[in-house]
Amino acid sequence: MVPFVFAKRHPKTQTPSKSPLSRSGHRIACDEGNMYSFGGYNPYIPEDEELGEEVHDWQASEPLFKELWKYNFCTSNWTKLLCADDMPNELASNAVILKGTTMMVYGGTGVPFGTTCSNQLYVCNLNEKIKMNAIQASGELPPKQYGQALVLDGGFLYTVGGTTGYEYSADIHRLNLKTGQWEEVHVCRGGRGEPDGRYRHELAFDGSRIFVMGGGTATDVYGFEKIPAFNLSTGQWETLVTSGDPALSPPGVPAARRCHGCVQLPSDGIQHSAVFISGGYDGSNIFDDLWKLDLNTLQWQHLSHCKLPRAVYFHSTALTPAGQLFSFGGIADMGNGEFDRTAEVHSTWVCIPKLSEMCWEALVHYNQFIHNVPSANLLNCGIPAKFLSRIG
Repeated sequence: MVPFVFAKRHPKTQTPSKSPLSRSGHRIACDEGNMYSFGGYNPYIPEDEELGEEVHDWQASEPLFKELWKYNFCTSNWTKLLCADDMPNELASNAVILKGTTMMVYGGTGVPFGTTCSNQLYVCNLNEKIKMNAIQASGELPPKQYGQALVLDGGFLYTVGGTTGYEYSADIHRLNLKTGQWEEVHVCRGGRGEPDGRYRHELAFDGSRIFVMGGGTATDVYGFEKIPAFNLSTGQWETLVTSGDPALSPPGVPAARRCHGCVQLPSDGIQHSAVFISGGYDGSNIFDDLWKLDLNTLQWQHLSHCKLPRAVYFHSTALTPAGQLFSFGGIADMGNGEFDRTAEVHSTWVCIPKLSEMCWEALVHYNQFIHNVPSANLLNCGIPAKFLSRIG
C-alpha cells in the first residue's frame, strides 16, 4: 500500500461473460468493499471478441450496456448484478450517487446522443433483490438531459447543468426525496455571475456551496482558476478565485477540461475536505494528471508524482469511504497515436488510511484465498466483522 501511486488491478475473471467489456460514458460508485459500474457505451466491439452468453444482452442494447456490475476488492472478481429488463434505455453520461446501500441513477442519454434524454430518477437497493425502481415525481421537473451532475444534501437531491445535445444549461433543480417533489432552485437567464451552460462537469459540496468543476460543450471547455459556486444560503452564484500550486513556476492550476474524473475526500477533523481531479479532455489533449483542491483554502496542488497509467477521458472515478480512489474504463491513449476504450481498473490511496485499513489490506494481499475461509474461523482469529462483510 503506497499512497498517491496508481496501481493496476487485475481481476481474476476476465472472460467477456464474467467481466465488463471496454466502455466509456459509464458511471461508477464505491462502498467499503466493492465498486459498482452502471451502463456505458462502446460503438465497436472487435469481431474477434468472444461474447459467449453475453451476445444476446449486447445485441439488444448495442452500442449501450444495459448492465450493473460489481467488482469486489477482496476477491478481485466481477459479478453482473443486473441487466436488460430492469434497466432504463438511457445508459450513457448519467449521474450516479451511492448513499449507504442505495444507488441513485439520474438522467443520461440513449443513442444517437441527445435523441432520447432522461429526467427520471432510478433507485436501487444493493442489499436486496437487485431491481431498478423508477421514482414517481411531480412539481417543476428539470428538462430531459444528459451529462448532469448530482449533489445529495440531507433529504434533497440537487441536479446541476447538462445538455439536450443541442443546448447546454447550468440550471439547478432539487428533488425532495421524501415527497417526490421537484422544484427550481435557480434557472440561469444571463444574470451577473451565472456560469455558462455545460455538461460532463463534476460537483463538490462543502455543506453550503455547490462547486462546479470544469465541464464544457461540444466546442468549449471550462477551467479551474475561477470556479463557479452556488451558495444555497443566499441563493446566488459566486465566483471563487483559486490559488495555483506554488511549487510550479508560475503557480499552476489544472488545464480546462471536460469528461474528467472527480472525487471528494471529506474532512476528518485534521485535514480539510479536498477534491481530486483526474484525466479528462479539452478537445485536443487527453490528460493523465491528478490535482488536489483544498476546499477550505482553495489551494491547488499538482500531484506530479501520481499520474494515471494512461491518459484517459470519459472514464469514471469514485472514492471508497476509507479514501481509496478507483478509476474504471474510458477512452485511453494506447500509444502510437491510437485511442481505444478500455476496461482497466486502477486505484490509488489519496490519504493515509487508518491503521485498521492498512492491516486489512495486508491481510488480503498476503492471503489471496481468504474468501474461501469460513467466516466463523476468521472471526475466531479476531478479524472484525465489519471487514469480513467486505468479502464477496
